Amino acid sequence: MAVYTQVSAEALSRFLTRFDAGELVSAKGIAEGVENSNYLVETTRDRFILTLYEKRVAAADLPFFMALLDHLADKGLPVPPAIKDRQGVEIHELEGRPACLIRFLPGVSVSHPTPAQAQAAAQAMGQMHAALADFTLERPNALGPEGWAPLAERCGKDLDAIAPGLRGDVQKAVDRVLTAWPAGLPRSAIHADLFPDNVLMLGDRVTGVIDFYFACTEVRAYDLAVMHGAWAFDGAGKRFDAEIGTAVINGYAGAFGLSDAERAALPVLAEGAALRFFLTRAWDWLNTPADAMVTRKDPLAYWRRLEFYAAHGSALFA
Repeated sequence: MAVYTQVSAEALSRFLTRFDAGELVSAKGIAEGVENSNYLVETTRDRFILTLYEKRVAAADLPFFMALLDHLADKGLPVPPAIKDRQGVEIHELEGRPACLIRFLPGVSVSHPTPAQAQAAAQAMGQMHAALADFTLERPNALGPEGWAPLAERCGKDLDAIAPGLRGDVQKAVDRVLTAWPAGLPRSAIHADLFPDNVLMLGDRVTGVIDFYFACTEVRAYDLAVMHGAWAFDGAGKRFDAEIGTAVINGYAGAFGLSDAERAALPVLAEGAALRFFLTRAWDWLNTPADAMVTRKDPLAYWRRLEFYAAHGSALFA
């Protein structure tokens, strides 16, 4: 469940008076997601998403996220910018949390994407990268390579409670990936979390790219590596779908292009992406109470991806 902050009908009705958005008809909490509290809001004029930003999203980062969404929306991309109130303000406070009223986008997230859907989503990423070429704001990647060794150290010997001998294997993987991490590749603002549940589709058509709250300035091809790992494996990381993996690479390269240097770096970038999600999942697994409302995600699903990339990465991206 992802409704951590409850919003009463009375408080929401007062909130909506700041906007030219109509009067409240209904509001329903959205269970998907783990970072923020989200509501589907219907008014006499339209549908919206109300997002209240919980502790994992720093209020100081919201202007970057909103500016990025505005930039992409102005370029005609299917992203959900925040709605400005009558004074032109996007970021508000509701029930003690930073809050935004966000444009509703049609479509559904697919659980088992087809190659055609994967290719369309990768094309959307390529179009997004093209649109961000003149986006000048920057935000450091708080979950980037510089943080992997410290996070592994913080997890410490408790990693062996997830799987015997895992701590030593993780340290070796961190050392290997950081030693091989590429220098000099193009950097830009990236999504950094383009999982299937962050893409809305109608059939094979992308109708929305959402949830930019990990967006940051990073090696651009790392975004593609994150997407490859998220789309081309089953949820447990036990089965790799080569057809979908190829569709992701081809869709992106066809829409934006992929240099020889970027393609050559994809194996280690993919290992790094798998390591990032393994480590954050491991930390949550070890530090989230068993009775918490948030469902913990199995870190081993990304450890299996990392091992697969380490064994087969060069052949996958040739």
